[in-house]
Amino acid sequence: MPALQGKTVFITGASRGIGRAIALRCARDGANIVVTAKTATPHARLPGTIHEVAEEVAHAGGKALAIQLDVRDEDAVAAAAQQAAAHFGGIDILVNNASAIQLSGTLDTPAKRFDLMFDVNVRGTFICSQACLPFLAKAENPHILTLSPPLGMKAKWFKDHVAYTMAKYGMSMCTLGMAEEFRTQGIAVNSLWPRTTIATAAIAVNFPEAILKASRKPDIMADAAYAVFKRDSRTATGNFYVDEAVLREEGVTDFDAYAVTPGARPYPDLFLD
Repeated sequence: MPALQGKTVFITGASRGIGRAIALRCARDGANIVVTAKTATPHARLPGTIHEVAEEVAHAGGKALAIQLDVRDEDAVAAAAQQAAAHFGGIDILVNNASAIQLSGTLDTPAKRFDLMFDVNVRGTFICSQACLPFLAKAENPHILTLSPPLGMKAKWFKDHVAYTMAKYGMSMCTLGMAEEFRTQGIAVNSLWPRTTIATAAIAVNFPEAILKASRKPDIMADAAYAVFKRDSRTATGNFYVDEAVLREEGVTDFDAYAVTPGARPYPDLFLD
């Protein structure tokens, strides 16, 4: 039987990019996917809506529940977790994928944008985890997976975009603390980060086109996340996984299959030496 058949996976930021890719990978196992994001109607510049992804999930073999959700709204987050658990009979996996980005220096980062990154990245990760934990505690092999980098306290990762780095590291600090807090309950809490840039809207908007072409497809993060979800939650916790390393442990050797431009040298992502 597929590892995630009948499992319920709650994903934030699932209307496009990596969140969508994880939803579809889990759906191929026959999982129940809670597709949450702000985008419920077509966006002028960005592809994908929660309803479109829900349809894709069904076509892939899973069951979907689409919920429009702003992770900054604690009441809405709590209601979404309750709705998901009632609809599918529980929650087995939470993916904290929703994130805001602005790669600007101190003088070029408005307070409003600073607040957005902290509200979505740090606070959103915290309250989504908080809302799902009571249901995860009842699951057989519960996982929280947050898409955030290893904690590397080096000035080079802060100097060009200190606000964004603090916000992403705040997500990782949730992993660090919650993994230990819930270790005895058998709830795995891990982070996952890409070795290379991933071809998402965030890369398309914030980086030159050459970097987008040298990126990998979101499928690599989805396959790595799926591999983590299959691991024993009582032992595989407190890790800052890197997608390529996870897949090498699974026996994958052909990473060119994930390339946007096969044969191109992959462009390294931030926060990894």
